[in-house]
Amino acid sequence: MIDLHQSLRIAKSAVLLAGEFLLKSQGTDLKILLNQGRDLKLQLDIDTENIIKDHISAHSSYSILGEETGSSDKLDECFWVVDPLDGTSNFLRGIPISCVSIALMHKMKPVLGVIYDFNHEDLYFGHKESKAFMNDQEIQVSKLSLKNESTLVTGIPAKTNYSDDEFNQLILTFQSWKKIRMIGSAAMAAVYVAAGKAERYQENGIFLWDIAAGAAIVNAAGGIASISNLQPDYRVDAKFSNNQIEE
Repeated sequence: MIDLHQSLRIAKSAVLLAGEFLLKSQGTDLKILLNQGRDLKLQLDIDTENIIKDHISAHSSYSILGEETGSSDKLDECFWVVDPLDGTSNFLRGIPISCVSIALMHKMKPVLGVIYDFNHEDLYFGHKESKAFMNDQEIQVSKLSLKNESTLVTGIPAKTNYSDDEFNQLILTFQSWKKIRMIGSAAMAAVYVAAGKAERYQENGIFLWDIAAGAAIVNAAGGIASISNLQPDYRVDAKFSNNQIEE
């Protein structure tokens, strides 16, 4: 039996520790490990992930899948998923849209999520037996139902070449919505849907650690989070909505 309340306490304290460390590191000379194509990795990502994993491991026996360090051991029915810094490029460039993201998975479904928007000291959280919250305030998805009145948050898949057909399809998709936003953080996109600031987030080929916590929070906020097409490298297709928008 999963103790979701205890797990929530563990995840909250872990993201706050990580957020404090990240804030102290802002504006310092950050070591770049990889900056090739669309990939960007900082030593800070790894250091932050280790802080989170050490804290979780001291309080929980569940295995951990981290963006930077992979899985700590064989992933069981229940395991943690950690993204120490979602929005690394934003963080490096001083754009205040980035966060720490931790989810608890059960049978490959996100059942708990905690996301810390450390730039604004906003803590988002929810699990399958709770409502969704930002700090002490309950949040809910919006009630808008028409695309031409609604906002889609998305990203362009990290490929180097795109066919004309792919771009035409992208443009057709965009034209049906009132507003399109690309913010550089899937986790923040998810909590914007959960908080009623946007109506849908969707992206194909995104990594599980980018969206797992957000999925749990969107579900707790009354939305629908669909995760499909799981690949061996943990890429997935994600579509989170307020459950009102027509297809």
